[in-house]
Amino acid sequence: MSTLQKLIDSRLPYIRIEQLLMEVDSLTHFSRHFTPVQAHRSKPTHFYKSLMATIISQATNLGVVSMSASVPGISLDMLRHILHHFIREETLTAASTEIVNRHHQLPLSALHGQGTLSSSDAQRFGIRASSLLASYYPRYYGYYEKAIGIYTHVSDQYSVFSTQIISCSPREALYVLDGLLNNHTVLKIRAHTTDTHGYTEIIFALCHLLGFSFMPRIRDLKDQQLYRVERETDAGVFTPLLTKTVDFDIIEEQWDEMLRVAFSLKQRTAPAHVIVQRLTNSFPADRLSKAFTNLGRILKTQHILRYLTDPQLRQTIQLQLNKGEYRHKLPRRIFFADQGEFTTGDYEEIMNKASCLSLVSNAILYWNTIKINDIVQTLRQQGEVVDDETLSHVSLLPFSHVIPNGTYFTNVI
Repeated sequence: MSTLQKLIDSRLPYIRIEQLLMEVDSLTHFSRHFTPVQAHRSKPTHFYKSLMATIISQATNLGVVSMSASVPGISLDMLRHILHHFIREETLTAASTEIVNRHHQLPLSALHGQGTLSSSDAQRFGIRASSLLASYYPRYYGYYEKAIGIYTHVSDQYSVFSTQIISCSPREALYVLDGLLNNHTVLKIRAHTTDTHGYTEIIFALCHLLGFSFMPRIRDLKDQQLYRVERETDAGVFTPLLTKTVDFDIIEEQWDEMLRVAFSLKQRTAPAHVIVQRLTNSFPADRLSKAFTNLGRILKTQHILRYLTDPQLRQTIQLQLNKGEYRHKLPRRIFFADQGEFTTGDYEEIMNKASCLSLVSNAILYWNTIKINDIVQTLRQQGEVVDDETLSHVSLLPFSHVIPNGTYFTNVI
């Protein structure tokens, strides 16, 4: 597999980031989603070139001032006009969704998954400006520099279908449901995995009620408390592990209220992380929170016992988490300016940059998938044996061939 990966990587042609975006747009037409805030406004002169330049300015962290000096024929006023009237969360989400939907239709995508499994994880970036979301993160940034997190949901096909800006202080589990419920793509996510920071017993319960199979990778399993439903239940060889009993009565008592909470989440009456935080903070005094926790304890116990006895499940979880970890390398390469740190504390500006970064990541994924498929077809025509099983382990996100810096649009009128 590694030999095939190296061969494919060596045959991917070098391409500038603006050229890649334009080629992907010619196939997916994602740029049509960038409509003005006021529908009657006409598009300015050199709109298309300015739009692509503005997206790149945000995704690379250059900003419109530096980008205007790197693009012949495009002024700072043009880029600011695009940024203020066309680049916003609504249009960025629609454009990125378009690319993900088109990528899902490519034959090579299906070899890596059916778009039913996803994972989520936060990637930390330094921030120099004052921000309510900024917090100290000693593990990577010491005790004197602050950071924020970009929390992304990645499918088993490597595509990003949700992007959030979060603080590094609270547990990542707060934001798991936001991405799953805000999925606007054609991907039908049925199962989701995270690392230890992405799980709580309340998340187990809410995912179950919302129809998601929650499969986190939990470290230090030997320290996890496992539960039985009834004290007299004989669980065979696992009986010594099930040392405590859940309060099933409180689940029955609060069942209707639990379903109302799940329905509210489905209807998006409030952000999911707000509801999760309230339930978490009110435990154990609040009976509803206690009911969710007890249901989550049952589901967590089932998951851990299955995880211990099912090698295929462990492999599936590990593979999906590896995809998310590998995908983190791409934003580090693209988001290169200002040493990869945010220089603004404004939430909307930070969110625009994070969403543009996800859009460009999805564009690179789409372009790579097409080119890798062409390379594989050429190899097969030359008599090389490339079976689908081996191909399913080849990453669709190599990035060393993508050139994100320099002078842009030198060959574009």
